Amino acid sequence: MTSPTRGRILRGAAGLLLAGAVHALTFSPGPLPDWALAGTQILMLAIAARVTLYAPSARQAWGRGWLFGFGTYALGLYWIFISLHRYGDLSAPLSVAAVLALSAFLALFPATAGALARRYAPLAPDAAPARILSATLAWAAMWAAFEWLRAVLLTGFPWLNIGYAQVDGPIAGWAPLLGVHGMAFISAFAAAALASLWQPSKKSRQGSRHALAAGIALALAAAGWPLSRIDWSAPAGEPLNVRLVQGNIEQSQKFDPALLEQSLARHLDLAAMPPAPGVPDPQLVILPETVLPVFQDQLDPRVWDAWRGVAAQRNTVIAMGVPLHDRVDGRDRYTNSVMGFDGNTPVEHLVAGATAMRYDKRHLVPWGEYVPPGFHWFVDMLNIPLGDFDRGARRQAPFAVGGQHIAFNICYEDLFGPDLLPALQPGPNGEPGATILVNVSNLGWFGDTWALRQHLQIGRLRTIETARPMLTSTNTGITAAIDAKGRVAAQLAPLQAGVLPVSVQGMTGLTPYARFGDKTALALIGLALIAAVGSGRKSRRA
Repeated sequence: MTSPTRGRILRGAAGLLLAGAVHALTFSPGPLPDWALAGTQILMLAIAARVTLYAPSARQAWGRGWLFGFGTYALGLYWIFISLHRYGDLSAPLSVAAVLALSAFLALFPATAGALARRYAPLAPDAAPARILSATLAWAAMWAAFEWLRAVLLTGFPWLNIGYAQVDGPIAGWAPLLGVHGMAFISAFAAAALASLWQPSKKSRQGSRHALAAGIALALAAAGWPLSRIDWSAPAGEPLNVRLVQGNIEQSQKFDPALLEQSLARHLDLAAMPPAPGVPDPQLVILPETVLPVFQDQLDPRVWDAWRGVAAQRNTVIAMGVPLHDRVDGRDRYTNSVMGFDGNTPVEHLVAGATAMRYDKRHLVPWGEYVPPGFHWFVDMLNIPLGDFDRGARRQAPFAVGGQHIAFNICYEDLFGPDLLPALQPGPNGEPGATILVNVSNLGWFGDTWALRQHLQIGRLRTIETARPMLTSTNTGITAAIDAKGRVAAQLAPLQAGVLPVSVQGMTGLTPYARFGDKTALALIGLALIAAVGSGRKSRRA
């Protein structure tokens, strides 16, 4: 290989890594302004589409897609280093290696998507209109299909799905119909269509050939604007007055037994704080995930009596994240849960974890809440409190408070849109579906990083998909109230202790996505793949 050729390859690889890194910036406000996120992502994806569809071979398309994906995940998930090194006591070199290894694995998904699109629907500058459209469809459908595969394989890790970067763009209007995977397909189609415009033929009529796919993509994106104006749900009951508590307990102190009393006292004081003048008493007080860093039956009953006293004093319901230990059918059961109670709940019920309002986490975090087979060697290197938790039921009854029905989810469960949908449906005995969604989390593992804003962006998209408001109560941030259109109504600054009083209007009614989940988007992606591959084969034979 000659020196100029080697230099050209290195410059190309560096350019793809840089494009992937810029792509990572579009998943949270901060480095880029809100208005620039959606458009910047399409531009960066267009680079990925261009270099893979025009690659000399499927093998080179794979390598180019992998470089782009690696750049995206290595920067976009840099905050995992903090949890491993600062709080997990893993050495810096091993923590860096772990993040890079995860990024290398995740990059296999866009790499394979690009290679398959190049294999079955390659694109050339002088291609016929049908060939251009089939290549654009194939690339978009392959990318979206592998985004879905990333969300389900090995329990799934859909963080940085390309649909999330579009939450402030017109494509978000498709969320109530197609969900995040349908948005990913439309985003990828727009990017591939843009890529097809980059190398038009000198022949005058070729401009219209390349513009065909771009025109369709523009129409799809523009259709999101009127779709976003549709009211997919209607107000239900009276607004609920809620207090969201952000304790801001440093993660290095959270599981220190010597500081347990101090942590409980801070949360108790924030929950009991009198409302500010003009602010009504809360009907519901929500505290974050694992407010209690020990199982509920390990606490002195007097502690539970103090919490019940606060609920009685404020005439409110308290919902808190707590690991629960109980016995079911003669065996011990351990769950990461949310427990709700009021001033009339007996202390013995709190000690036993036997309250009428309870949610048990269903989608558990690998290595954090269960250890996958064969990975105990890695967990043994860390100093992170781990659990071997049991999974909750698929549908659990929402908490009934003040005429509203609140469905909880814990930690990164809100990444998995289909998992939230059963709670929106009426129960087996006709119980009402959820009118408000609540996520309780502890992102203290990641400091004040992009992880907090990325998670808020994910929650915003869940509200658009379901046409339900969502409240987020977190240990260190971001604690916020999001309305049913995905707009942040109020939030607390990260890394500050405080309370956020909000009035939340519950909503009722099911969006098409809430009724059918990912089925519609997957059918669309499948049909696009069949049409694109079939058209590509006919074009090659012609």
